[in-house]
Amino acid sequence: MMSWLIFLVLTLSVSTHGANAAACDPTTGFVTVPLNDTQLPVQSPYDLPLNERYEFVNSMRRLWVYCSDKPHSTTSHTKPRTEIRMQTYNSGMWQFEGYAYVPGGTSGVSIMQVVEGGIYDRWFRLNVIHDVGGNGTLAVFIDGEERLRVAGRGGHEHYFKFGVYAQSNPSHYMESRWRDVRLFTKPAY
Repeated sequence: MMSWLIFLVLTLSVSTHGANAAACDPTTGFVTVPLNDTQLPVQSPYDLPLNERYEFVNSMRRLWVYCSDKPHSTTSHTKPRTEIRMQTYNSGMWQFEGYAYVPGGTSGVSIMQVVEGGIYDRWFRLNVIHDVGGNGTLAVFIDGEERLRVAGRGGHEHYFKFGVYAQSNPSHYMESRWRDVRLFTKPAY
């Protein structure tokens, strides 16, 4: 069975002023799914101890990678990454929420399989909603404002990932920080 990752490639210009739409709370109507660290496994360069690319201190997760790092497994042909892969789902409506921070100087990197622009050196709230059971759409919200709505890619298994994953023309050092990461589902009525 082929595993499908929620994969969005987009460029967003994110600013703290001049919003086109009013901010909202995308979690309204959703129910929190309890998470613990065993449900948040980290993928990092296979030849290094985890603590050399990941730390969880004072409720903040810091993930980093260098462009010269190895992939996450000996059989992978992907670029370097340090990411957290959340639980798999295959039906219903699911939502990821987390507050992210990307230090200036990080570039050419995906922080949640969403390639971002204009987000450096500030905390921002990222929500991604995947309606698997309905029309298959994905909606991306930044600081409560919907920035993108696209059709999903199909498949039978889905999951959210967040962290750093090198893309085209990456900086030498890439980092993202995360706090208050939550997973939600929407009950069927």
